[in-house]
Amino acid sequence: MPLRMGRVGRPGLLGTVARTAVVAGTAQATSNAVNNRARRRNAEQQAYAEQQAPPPQPAYAPPPPPPAPSGGGTDVVAELTKLSQLHEAGALSDAEFAAAKTKLLG
Repeated sequence: MPLRMGRVGRPGLLGTVARTAVVAGTAQATSNAVNNRARRRNAEQQAYAEQQAPPPQPAYAPPPPPPAPSGGGTDVVAELTKLSQLHEAGALSDAEFAAAKTKLLG
């Protein structure tokens, strides 16, 4: 009985499909490996950059506005200036000036 040798020449349909599957699988595995390596490298570079970056500066709150003038909303400095001018002009005596100043500051 003669031994049967395999097909000689081009592969049949099943052989072509098998070869295509092997090539496609190898290409997919290689592509996945390259993508995974690139993703890992980018993550390492980002982690290194975050370690090397200076710490963020704390945000400082703006200073509070100056307090409102006391005395019912009047400007004490302006009132004292007016009293001083009146006293220097002679419209107020020393006692009147002292009483008005005490009332304004007190």
